[in-house]
Amino acid sequence: MLSLIEKGKAEGILSWHPDRLARNAVDGGKIIHLIDKGIIKSLKFPTFWFEPTPQGLFMLQISFGQSKYYVDNLRENVTRGMRQKIRNGVWPLWAPLGYLNNPITRGIDVDKKKVTLIKKMFKLYSTGNYALKEMSEWCKKAGLKSNLDNDISPGQIQSTLQNIFYIGLMKYKGEVFEGKHKPLISKKLFDRVQEVLKERGKPQKIKHNFAFLGLMKCPCSAAITAEKKIKPSGREYIYYHCTKKKGPCLEKHFLREEMLIE
Repeated sequence: MLSLIEKGKAEGILSWHPDRLARNAVDGGKIIHLIDKGIIKSLKFPTFWFEPTPQGLFMLQISFGQSKYYVDNLRENVTRGMRQKIRNGVWPLWAPLGYLNNPITRGIDVDKKKVTLIKKMFKLYSTGNYALKEMSEWCKKAGLKSNLDNDISPGQIQSTLQNIFYIGLMKYKGEVFEGKHKPLISKKLFDRVQEVLKERGKPQKIKHNFAFLGLMKCPCSAAITAEKKIKPSGREYIYYHCTKKKGPCLEKHFLREEMLIE
């Protein structure tokens, strides 16, 4: 809004109250500066009187100061309330994947539609046979989406697998608290997943032992590569295709390893 005023597209502001215009010293100072320069010629409020006079500017500054005090005090009260809630074993923020915020009890409930898939995701990754990218593809095929109904990225998979919330604990501001919500997995399974994450390190450095790499080339003369795909059932398949490192390739098909063996 202020950028439009500075460009000359308006010269006044209509607002319910000055605290709607500035909740910090920077915003308030900029409005007063634009009034001093004559760029803002008028401020109108149904609940507050203002004229561009020394007395008017003084009262406006007081109002801006009061609004900042209100915000600072509100932030402190909210922080204190959230800390008390976490001490009581209730998660005060948005529920993680597999859980839902209950607006009536203000607690955290298990998402019955996703709980089975969440458990399966932990079990699949604990085998050590899947990379984070492969788990992300599995989520797409299994129909597991985020709480905002978006596809789950490899980074989100990693943060989910590392979240102690799923074993009944909560980490908040560097501290660990015991939660009242229902755990989805056992601590034994969670610890196994952490071991696999540690062993694998960065997912882009993972190498698979594909049987037929280096034995053939694509008709376009580029090398052949392979990748593993996971079906919603948990079964895995290996596909071979062109790397396309020598430019556009007309071969758009993937060849399954079983067909290649035949």
